[in-house]
Amino acid sequence: MEKKKTFYITTPIYYPSGNMTLGNSYTTIVCDAYARYKKEQGYDVYFVTGTDEHGQKIEFKAKEKNVTPIEFVDEIVSNVQELWKALKISNDDFIRTTQKRHTDVVEKVFSYFLNKGDIYLSEYEGWYCRECESFFTETQLVDGKCPDCGREVVLQKEEAYFFRMSKYTDKLLKYYEDHPNAIVPEARKTEMINNFIKPGLEDLCVSRTSFDWGVKIKENPKHVVYVWIDALMNYLSVLGYLSDDDTLFKKYWLNGDEKIHVLGKEITRFHVIYWPIMLMSLNLPLPDRFYSHGWLIMKDGKMSKSKGNVVYPLPLINNYGIDAVRYYLLREIPMFSDGLFTMEQFIDRYNNDLANDLGNLSHRSISMINKYFDGIIPSYKGRVTEFDKELEEVGKQAIELFIKHMDQFEMNVAIEKLFVYVSKANKYIEDSKPWALAKDETKKEELASVMVHLANVIYQVCVFLKPILIEKSAFILDLLNVNEALRNYQSASKFGILENVKVSDKPTPAFVRLDAKVELEKTKESIYQPK
Repeated sequence: MEKKKTFYITTPIYYPSGNMTLGNSYTTIVCDAYARYKKEQGYDVYFVTGTDEHGQKIEFKAKEKNVTPIEFVDEIVSNVQELWKALKISNDDFIRTTQKRHTDVVEKVFSYFLNKGDIYLSEYEGWYCRECESFFTETQLVDGKCPDCGREVVLQKEEAYFFRMSKYTDKLLKYYEDHPNAIVPEARKTEMINNFIKPGLEDLCVSRTSFDWGVKIKENPKHVVYVWIDALMNYLSVLGYLSDDDTLFKKYWLNGDEKIHVLGKEITRFHVIYWPIMLMSLNLPLPDRFYSHGWLIMKDGKMSKSKGNVVYPLPLINNYGIDAVRYYLLREIPMFSDGLFTMEQFIDRYNNDLANDLGNLSHRSISMINKYFDGIIPSYKGRVTEFDKELEEVGKQAIELFIKHMDQFEMNVAIEKLFVYVSKANKYIEDSKPWALAKDETKKEELASVMVHLANVIYQVCVFLKPILIEKSAFILDLLNVNEALRNYQSASKFGILENVKVSDKPTPAFVRLDAKVELEKTKESIYQPK
C-alpha cells in the first residue's frame, strides 16, 4: 500500500482571558473543515489547537477575580474544550502552554537561543499594549494607540532579553522570494515587508520582569519568557519536539509533506516574521504556507466586548445546529477579507441554501423515488438523454471547481460552486416535470432516468460537503441508504454509481424553513451571551 502523505494543520492558540467568541470559532471551524477535507483526499492529517495561557493580562485578570492564574485559566480552558466538543471539532491534540510538555521545550529553546548568541540582555523602552502584549515604536502607533487593537498604550522601561531579528532579515526576505505562495493572501506579505522589514527589522523583546506569570528563564529567573517565543513554540511542543518521544515531530514537521498555519490577520506579523526567524535559528524546516484570514465584523465594526456586540456560538448551535453555523461561516465569510455577520444573513443562508435548495432537493427527490418506484433508485445504465448529460456536465464542472478552490483555501468560493450543481438539479426537476412523466406509461424510462439522476446528484453533493455539513450530509446519505464504502471522494467523483438501492420510506426534511421574524426576535439578546 502506498504511504499516505502527511498534512499538519494548526489554529493559532487562543488567549483564555474570556470565553471564545464566534470569531475564534470561525478560525477553528475553518481548520476543522480543511482537516476533514484533506482526510477525504487521503492524507494522513494531524490537526492541533490549544490555548496561550501566560502573560500579564492573565495575571491581572486573575488578581481581579481573587484567584491564582492557573485557577483562572483552568476554568476558561475547560469552557473552550467543551465548546470545541459541542462544535465537533476533530482536533488530534490540544496544547496548553502551562503544560510541562510545553514549558520544558520553551526553557530548552530559550537556552539554545541564548547560547547561540541570538538572544542578548539589554534594556527596553517602548509603547506597550497590555491587551495585545506587544511593544511598539512611536512610528508604529496609529493616532497614538495600538496599531493592532486600537487601545491605549503605555510607555514602559525595563531590563529585557532581545532576539536578534535583524541578523536574519536577508535570510527572511530570501525565504519570501523563494516561496512566493507561502503567505496567503500575498497582500499580507507586502504589508509585512513595507511596514516592518523595509523600515529596519527591530530586535524583538523576548522577556519581561514586570510580572511573574510565565516560563521562568533558568539563567536569570527574575525574567519570564515573553509571549511570542512561548506561544509560537506550541506548534513544535505539541508534536514532542525535544522530548523523549519526538515521533510526531519527525513525522509531521521534520519529514512532513505539508504543514500549514491558519491565523487571523492581526497576528500575521508574529507568524510570518518572528516564527520563521526562530525556526531558522533552530535550523528547522519552515511551514509551507501561512493562511491569514480577515475579521468577522458586525454592522458597527469589529466585535468588541466594550461595544457589547460580541457574538457567541453556543446560542446559535443550540437554536440551529452545528451545520447551520458551520455553513454560514464557511459560505458567507470571504476567506481573505473581513466578513460581516448579521442574523438576517444567517437566516437567509439557512432558508435559501440549506432549506430551499439542498433540503428541498433531497426531500422532494427521495419522496418521488418512493412514490414512482416503490423506493428503489432505478438503474443508471442505458438511461442518459441529452437533457441528462447537461446536468452531469454541470456536476462534473462543479466538483472540479469545488476541489480547485478548496485546494486554494477558498472555501466560500468552493461551496458556492458546488451549490450551482444543487440549483441546476432543482431546475432539472422543474424542466423534466417528473409528475407529468409519471402519468404517461410510455415515459417510464425517462422518469427512471430523472430519478436516478436526482439520487446521484444528491449523493455526490453530500459526499463532497462532508467536511462542511458534518451531520446533515450523513443524515441525507442515510436517507439514500448509501453504503459506507461509497461515502468517499473517489467513489463520488463518478456519476451514476448509486443505483438499485432502497431509500428511506419516511424521508424527514434535513432542514426546515425558518420564520425570519420569529428567529430574529428569539436571538436578539441570546447570541450576545456566552452560554
